[in-house]
Amino acid sequence: MLLRTRTRIVEKPWGRTDVPAAFGDFEGRRVGEIWFEDPAGADAPLMVKFLFTSERLSIQVHPDDATAQRVGYPRGKEECWLILSADPDAELGVGLKAKSDAETLRRAARDGSIEDMIDWRHAEVGDFVYNSAGTIHAIGPGLVLVEVQQNVDCTYRLYDYGRPRELHLDAGLAVAMPEPHNDPRDTRVDKSDNRELVGGPHFHLLHLSGSGADALLPREKSRFSFVPLSAGCTAAGEEIRLGECVILEDAQTIALAPDARALLCWPT
Repeated sequence: MLLRTRTRIVEKPWGRTDVPAAFGDFEGRRVGEIWFEDPAGADAPLMVKFLFTSERLSIQVHPDDATAQRVGYPRGKEECWLILSADPDAELGVGLKAKSDAETLRRAARDGSIEDMIDWRHAEVGDFVYNSAGTIHAIGPGLVLVEVQQNVDCTYRLYDYGRPRELHLDAGLAVAMPEPHNDPRDTRVDKSDNRELVGGPHFHLLHLSGSGADALLPREKSRFSFVPLSAGCTAAGEEIRLGECVILEDAQTIALAPDARALLCWPT
């Protein structure tokens, strides 16, 4: 089984007109995201995206499974990022600089001082960050990254730099962890690494590189999402290009050229 996902191009005010040519020709459109939509739709447990940023994204937070399901969503949202390209001054906002509380955050979101409470980290190629539910976070400008997430469109915006979009302070602050972010999965990934980046609780994620990836490929059947990060990737005998994603049942059909790399993810 090999299913090609539907590619959805999402234009954003914070997107970029200089998306790398390997992703396609977007004729000057301000592309913020490329989504890979599983044919299973909302029933699919995972979503993979590429993001391209020229400005800061909103400061936001996501609920966990139990909280999301109480308000009608199929699941919560945990996500992770792998940085593929970064300008010299690129940054990620992950957690707070110091422990706080909901009411302090509410006042800070209203007057804009929440920007100074965020732990803005210098971002470099190869940085990997896991955002568990409740982590206050934001993506800065000058980045190309790939995001793997639970498949749900549920984002609570706490602050959006004066942009005319709805905020969700009550819902967001009810689930936010007002504290610094420390996750043992955060790491640096070299292009030549073959390693597991996430081992649950919601999904598995592997970084695959070259022919050495064979030893890491799972033998059990599942619903795998295979995402090339370079040329030289095949699955089930078909070439899969950068800017594409396919759904596989058998990961053993994947093959990488010596200098190729890709991500492979599947639900727990």
